[in-house]
Amino acid sequence: MRRTLDQIDLRILAELQADGRITNQALSERVGLSARPCLERVRRLEREGLIVGYQAVLDIRKLQSCITVLTQIAMEHHGRNERLLFERRLANTPEVVECFEVSGEFDYIAKLICRDIDAYQELTQSWMDDAELGVSRVTSNIVLRPARDQVPPPLFGREPE
Repeated sequence: MRRTLDQIDLRILAELQADGRITNQALSERVGLSARPCLERVRRLEREGLIVGYQAVLDIRKLQSCITVLTQIAMEHHGRNERLLFERRLANTPEVVECFEVSGEFDYIAKLICRDIDAYQELTQSWMDDAELGVSRVTSNIVLRPARDQVPPPLFGREPE
């Protein structure tokens, strides 16, 4: 069940998306609350699972040599057990940084970051070779450069700024 948020909650979430390291004092000033009620709202949003964590956003390209590949995956079977087995495998594969079950010609679209093309090919071939997984086809698009990258999702219902 989705909870309706008021404008202050939405402003708190937007500010935290923009800067997860903001102090509570600065956050409270930006959203127009005193420090204590602001902290109580943040803790409530965390408790309710609307804020699921805080993390550093890295520019992986500056850190190491790697490739990013957008991969479309088609499955042979579409039962719940087959999907759960495949999704567990993906969850235990560090190279899979995002994955979506989708409608259309493919069943999943995944974003992978691999050391190099050989590592990518080895990974996807292991999926194809594992009959239990039931992967029938993998189509790959190597990312040449991000046109827009790592943007926080929009919060609909926010007041215009």
